[in-house]
Parts: sequence; C-alpha cells; structure tokens
Amino acid sequence: MSDGECRVVVDAGVCKMRTLITAREEMGMVNLDIKSDCPNVLRLSWGLEPISAYSEVEANIYASEVYKLADERIPHAACPVMAGIIKAIEVAGGLGLKRDCSIHFAEPDEIVDIK
Repeated sequence: MSDGECRVVVDAGVCKMRTLITAREEMGMVNLDIKSDCPNVLRLSWGLEPISAYSEVEANIYASEVYKLADERIPHAACPVMAGIIKAIEVAGGLGLKRDCSIHFAEPDEIVDIK
C-alpha cells in the first residue's frame, strides 16, 4: 500500500496556517517530521516520538498518542492538523492509500449528493 513515506500538507483554513507532515516507516515504527506556521502545532510535534502505525490508527480517539498531545497543546478543537497526522501515519505504515480528504462548506441551496 505504501513505499514507507508519506507527505501531507494541511491548510487549516481561516487561520491560514499551513503544516507539512512527513511520515516515514522504519522497522515497524513511523517517524514524523512536522513543519508548520503554527506555534501550537510545533509544540505538538516536539512531543511526538516514533509510533506504531497500527496502534495509532486503530486507537480510540481519546487513546491516540497524537490526540493526547493535542489535548495538551492545541487550543482549538476544530484544528484539522491532527487528522492529517493520523492519515500520514496510516499511509506511511502501509495501512491506507493516498487519497485527498476535504471539508467543504455547502451553500444553503447547494445540492449535495450522498451515495
């Protein structure tokens, strides 16, 4: 599923902060390199150690190492960076495929097709 490396860019929205997440799998553990305009995301990144992709991706949100650190260091619960970190871990660890995700604010009269 993966070549052992994944790069994800998260544009957080109104704050205009951007984050580049590089995840590399080595011997069953994923190492993360995070660069960001956001000082809170940088603080989060300093606490991240190599992590088991399977344990992180399969964890309940409250038990995820990424979300535990976010609880301490990210003051905005709607920040999408944590989901980007988890997706990078998932792909680098060979547990998922690379596919863009998005959040779209629909207009009241916009037709949204849900299949």
